[in-house]
Amino acid sequence: MTVAALVLAYLIGSIPTAYLVGRLKGIDVRKVGSGNMGATNIYRTLGVWPAVFVLLVDGAKGAVAALLIPRLFALDPMSWGLLCGLVAMVGHSRPLFLGFKSGGKGVATAGGIFAALAPAAFLAGLAGFVVTVALTRYVSLGSMLAATILPITTALTHGVRSPTFAAALAVTLFVLWSHRSNIGRLRRGEERRLGRPGSAGGSSTGGEVGGVRQ
Repeated sequence: MTVAALVLAYLIGSIPTAYLVGRLKGIDVRKVGSGNMGATNIYRTLGVWPAVFVLLVDGAKGAVAALLIPRLFALDPMSWGLLCGLVAMVGHSRPLFLGFKSGGKGVATAGGIFAALAPAAFLAGLAGFVVTVALTRYVSLGSMLAATILPITTALTHGVRSPTFAAALAVTLFVLWSHRSNIGRLRRGEERRLGRPGSAGGSSTGGEVGGVRQ
């Protein structure tokens, strides 16, 4: 039963929302913009509402895995909810349906997990994300800051010995690892800022800086 729960969580996470939305519009999002399978690339290439849809569905994958799967298999709702949510994040990043590659970076799916199981931590991370993006227009920086806020908030609300804190710490490490290329571009001043929707270039600087695809 536990193996079945984890497999189901992974399959839910593997649903390639951005890829499917792109195909409905006649494009392969892996080959446009940044090539990332997340809401930001959809925003830049297809516009606001497709991006909102991708963001909500990717978040729902984490929430469904965390809330419903443990109940479906009669498992502990918190510990197994967190574990199933993390497995869904892995599925989102390395989706079965796209050959275990070309997935997203896991931020929206992580948000869904904590919105379902630790809403205070989710709201704190969301606030950090919104403020950072509003001030800098760097989605990657906002995402990493939001992920970093999670273990701090869960330590205060659940304690450092709780499974929630351990899961938050795992999310932080996962998100920082998945943004390692963004970190490099931020350090070099080459990271693309969030610009007008529906344009693969994203901002007035275009899609490349110094020949580097962003």
